[in-house]
Amino acid sequence: MSKVILQGHIIVPSHVLDDVLEELPTHIALTRKEVGCLVFNVNQSDNYPLRFNVYEEFANSQAFEAHQARVKASRWGKITQQVERCYQVTMEEAVLK
Repeated sequence: MSKVILQGHIIVPSHVLDDVLEELPTHIALTRKEVGCLVFNVNQSDNYPLRFNVYEEFANSQAFEAHQARVKASRWGKITQQVERCYQVTMEEAVLK
């Protein structure tokens, strides 16, 4: 089974930055509780406050797709509709130990 890794960044329009900063902790907490979420980090850039670096790992494509569906229907999804997304999504074979 392959895990899904998403990495990249988002650029937040300045007129929604306050809303994004307010909702981000809830978005992170809800995502980290999702079944199949292995890693979920979103960090505001120190040098460019409108940029947020994103790194996600999900156990499989089903978990990743469930996350995407939840986000679209969430407050975060509504707030970030105008956000520019610059992501790379890859699949990595899980190593059994």
